[in-house]
Amino acid sequence: MKKIYLIGGGGHCKSCIDVIESTQEYQIMGIFDLKEKVGEKVLGYEIIGTDNDISKFTASDNYFLVTLGQIKSSELRVNAYKDEMNFATIISPRAYVSKHASIGSGTIVMHDAIINAGSIIGKNCILNSKALIEHECIVEDHCHISTGVIINGDCHIKSKTFIGSGTVIKNGKTIDAMSVISYGSRL
Repeated sequence: MKKIYLIGGGGHCKSCIDVIESTQEYQIMGIFDLKEKVGEKVLGYEIIGTDNDISKFTASDNYFLVTLGQIKSSELRVNAYKDEMNFATIISPRAYVSKHASIGSGTIVMHDAIINAGSIIGKNCILNSKALIEHECIVEDHCHISTGVIINGDCHIKSKTFIGSGTVIKNGKTIDAMSVISYGSRL
């Protein structure tokens, strides 16, 4: 199994752990979080250090995943993602990703998500449980597509965007960078 370290130990981390464990591809070696949380455990995995300690673990055979959530701002996730680090792409075995789609490094595709043919997903994205990305969509870097979102074909979601649970985006729509779309929206 490949070794993976997680950056961020909150609620989203728990969901990521569940997906990572279900892949049976990675052994979670530890979590990085706030100094006052070092030594605590998240679902049995220890918080082993802070952001300042990450550089000690960047050996070429170690993988990382940003497990911080993203709602109001992508800033924490963007700052945690470093191009020089080896970020895993995690895809739940319960998700469907077309062989004609592409997924960037550091992205997690969670349980029951669907990514259809011709779609391009950037790096460091969250495609949350039951999200549907239809054909030929582009989701740029550092986006969070939340639970149950439906993005119809030929849409373009620009970087650092959050789309809230249950949102439906009609065919061909472009969403500006750094947008925050409230849950249940119809665009």
